[in-house]
Amino acid sequence: MLFVIDVGNTHTVLGVFAEEKLTHYWRIKTDRYKTEDELSVLVRALFDQGDISFSDVQGIAISSVVPPINQVLNKMSEKYFGITPLIIGRDNIQSFIDITYPKPKEIGADRIVNAVGALEQYEDKLPFIIIDFGTATTFCYVNEQKQYVGGIISPGVNISLEALYNKASKLPRVEIQPPNEIVGQSTVEAMQSGVYYGYLEQVDGMIRRIEKELNIEPYVIATGGMAPLIVKESKKVSVIDDHLTLRGLWSIYYHSNKK
Repeated sequence: MLFVIDVGNTHTVLGVFAEEKLTHYWRIKTDRYKTEDELSVLVRALFDQGDISFSDVQGIAISSVVPPINQVLNKMSEKYFGITPLIIGRDNIQSFIDITYPKPKEIGADRIVNAVGALEQYEDKLPFIIIDFGTATTFCYVNEQKQYVGGIISPGVNISLEALYNKASKLPRVEIQPPNEIVGQSTVEAMQSGVYYGYLEQVDGMIRRIEKELNIEPYVIATGGMAPLIVKESKKVSVIDDHLTLRGLWSIYYHSNKK
């Protein structure tokens, strides 16, 4: 079995692959202050739910945008699994994707892993755009030559809502959900409309601009925790892939060990 870990700023997604099949996955809160021993207790509890033991794991692959957690995950892997993990960003993975970005070290590990996962799953759909709805909303473009060209980074949905709540004293904290009408009849409805339709239009508007500038008709892949909610009314998104990053980690690990 392969144990994969995708550490984001807000959430961490964990998964277990048996051969090529993702058999189990979990989403937990990212906590950069946990020790390797505390993390092992949490992972063991999750594994117990799936009737998985640490000894079942033959490999570990990690993608993280929170550098302080990398060392902790490395220690946990070595101490409790007896495995030195493949860590994206520490270990060279540029051989798995051609990066034309002028400063490739600036690209978040999750963006590279998403691109590798997309090439594994959707190579016949090139060129494509990957939109990841995380703490930030990122757009990544991979061209017909399978090259990672670049992308766009904007504030995530939750960041925008928290900014409204924290900076505007009379605005409440609200749940993100599609309102019944575009013109809100209350403060809560007005905020929900602004966030939901604002982000929906941002997605479709960004894609239209990319299409026009590059003269392409891309296949658009949405992923991340907020993707199913935000893009279900999109006219531009082709598919929602909840496990794109985990599959990208599997692909990188698999091809690393084939060499």
